[in-house]
Amino acid sequence: MCNDGLITTATNLKRNSRYLHVITWGCQMNVYDSNRMMDLLRPLGYHVTEDAGIADILILNTCHIRDKATEKVFSELGRLKQIKDARAQEGQSTLIAVAGCVAQAEGEEVLRRAPFVDIVLGPQTYHRLPEMIAKMHRKNGQLIDTDFPVESKFDYLPAPEQTNGYTAFLTIQEGCDKFCSFCVVPYTRGAEESRPVNSIIAEAKQLCELGIKEITLLGQNVNAYHGEGPDGKSWNLAQLAEKLSTIPGLIRIRYTTSHPRDMNDSLIAAHRDLPTLMPFLHLPVQSGSDRVLQAMNRGHTADDYRHLIDKLRKARPDIALSSDFIVGHPGETAEDFKETMRLVNDITFAQAYSFKYSPRSGTVAAVSVRQVAESEKDARLQELQAVLKLQQETFNRQTLGREIPVLFTHKGRKSGQIAGRSPYLQAIHIDGPDNLIGFEASIKVNELLTHSLSGTLIKEQRTS
Repeated sequence: MCNDGLITTATNLKRNSRYLHVITWGCQMNVYDSNRMMDLLRPLGYHVTEDAGIADILILNTCHIRDKATEKVFSELGRLKQIKDARAQEGQSTLIAVAGCVAQAEGEEVLRRAPFVDIVLGPQTYHRLPEMIAKMHRKNGQLIDTDFPVESKFDYLPAPEQTNGYTAFLTIQEGCDKFCSFCVVPYTRGAEESRPVNSIIAEAKQLCELGIKEITLLGQNVNAYHGEGPDGKSWNLAQLAEKLSTIPGLIRIRYTTSHPRDMNDSLIAAHRDLPTLMPFLHLPVQSGSDRVLQAMNRGHTADDYRHLIDKLRKARPDIALSSDFIVGHPGETAEDFKETMRLVNDITFAQAYSFKYSPRSGTVAAVSVRQVAESEKDARLQELQAVLKLQQETFNRQTLGREIPVLFTHKGRKSGQIAGRSPYLQAIHIDGPDNLIGFEASIKVNELLTHSLSGTLIKEQRTS
């Protein structure tokens, strides 16, 4: 689930203020991390701005999950250097920081190739950002901090003081112990670590007091959550979701990203029993071939996945499914790919993400001599995406004429429109009053558009 985007918040800009500009690439966890870095720097007097040209601090929060991630970072850093040089000619100093997974994996290379970068910090050390900035103001040079510290960064983060709407991300678990053959996460995010329940509940309550109505719980293996509960025992994700559902004002809970090996019976039962837990699940399978799944070190078979889906649909018949697929993993044959297509047709998905395999330095698959030709990967991806697109269109078409609750979060593109998301993460807009924004209301879906659905308001009843 990855997006390139600018994470910015407009503020009242004042003369002689200090400004912060953050660019975020990658997954929802990076979005969360960027917002927390903003929270760390606001008490120091920094205002978040959309204009990089006036920023005293420029932070590039990076992602290492896609091909050529490092070169993309250096390209963007070249643009930021131009800003830094232009401000220097006007007598203004600019600090450039590179954060995130590329910083963690290739921090020394960043400093070598981009000596104008002042700070490099990994995803586990950004709580030290204020201290690092203070050090930079006291002396020249470069600072790098890509440790995996003993202390949890979450113990040092301030409570959120502002939000950008009615939905929010909340990281509850980080790191990965799975070591899939294609993935760098264990090397950039470290071992699995779960936050204590009380810490998560406190942050969620603060978010809801600020107006948040929907929270998405985040983790590299979020359903492997095993944080310490108020009773001193280890709590799982189902127990945490049940506790979160008691917070006043919180009407929707989601979580991502999950692993099939950690999809236990208690979590399946939570989808049945908790109205606040949305009937939408992103559960990556990656391949439908047992041979490829074994080579990927996924720890489950295609039939294991099918059985899980059967249990989920029995517990929650209206649940919608999303997944991830990689085509062309080293050693994947045409027959292996057929098995993936068979699984896709057996399950049917409301949404899915699919990619060509690309090597990641340091991973097992990257050194395999059984790489698949790019032309073959291209052909397989096109075939897979055509079926996945058709399945998504079919799912959306099945909502036509149905009554669906929508959490309205913002104005639509056209005058008089408001927009939001269905329980199944579908984008929906209607002609309706602005005073419904921030509330959930029932609508009837009457039109299927290219990237969204359109409907009409059924009644003014709102859920706050």
